[in-house]
Amino acid sequence: MTLTELRYIVTLSQVQHFGQAAERCNVSQPTLSIAVKKLERELGIDLFERSKSNVRLTPIGQKVVAQSQRVLEEAASIKDIASSGKDQLNSPLHVGAIFTIGPYLFPHFIPPLQESAPEMPLVIEEGYTSTLRKRLRSGEVDVIIVALPFTESDVVVQPLYEEPFVVLLPDSHPLAEQKEIQHSDLDGENVLMLGEGHCFRDQVIEALPNINRNPVKTASISTMTEGSSLETLSYMVASGLGITILPQSAAIGAEYRGTSLVTRPFAGTAPCRTAALAWRASFPRHKAIDALRNAIYKRNLPGIQ
Repeated sequence: MTLTELRYIVTLSQVQHFGQAAERCNVSQPTLSIAVKKLERELGIDLFERSKSNVRLTPIGQKVVAQSQRVLEEAASIKDIASSGKDQLNSPLHVGAIFTIGPYLFPHFIPPLQESAPEMPLVIEEGYTSTLRKRLRSGEVDVIIVALPFTESDVVVQPLYEEPFVVLLPDSHPLAEQKEIQHSDLDGENVLMLGEGHCFRDQVIEALPNINRNPVKTASISTMTEGSSLETLSYMVASGLGITILPQSAAIGAEYRGTSLVTRPFAGTAPCRTAALAWRASFPRHKAIDALRNAIYKRNLPGIQ
């Protein structure tokens, strides 16, 4: 039994597909399949139920994978301890961010981070909160940038900044004539939203519970066809398919494209989200976390506190 084999079965349990698991582990599918079978023979049990369409854990396999996850977390802690004896700003820092933050924050904090820690290689990635949570626990990333609320045992969570939500709409839309948007102004509007799995979608629905409850007879596209990214939503709005709600940082980029789009703030206390850093409590490279935090604070994003 090896750590590599444990990583294979944990990854396979997450994606439930041999090909995707092999791709994520950077090995061929036969290599991963043989390793899983070898581990099953060694343990004398079947960890997975296999069919033509999917792969799923057996009841005993669920227990083995849960323990394997804990073993991988402890192994990652050993690497962290070893790293603490080196120059904390000389080893690679793996940073993950959710899809609705990464593209708009990375370009702003990377230059000041490279300036303050020029010898620290930076590895960045984007993902869903659920995926980044697992990768943080397994030690595949060192620190993640997510939206609150976010809780995880043995993980430090530190708020960074608040970001208001704004309405993005064509400059020819009747609501564009208003300086501010009341929540009730969105009644009867076709508000395009992200698909399931995005925490930003959940935050919008929580802040505006009546959104899209009234059918829009004139809408040319239903919100059942939900955008997979904020960029997709922006282009859909530019095409006249509806309006949308974006974080301030994403809306700024949409306005600059010259696509006749405008943003309007919400009246009163605007819905907002809080971005936060999260890292394992055992992660010893505190200077690297400090450098990342300071670089983020040096960003220059209008409207973000």
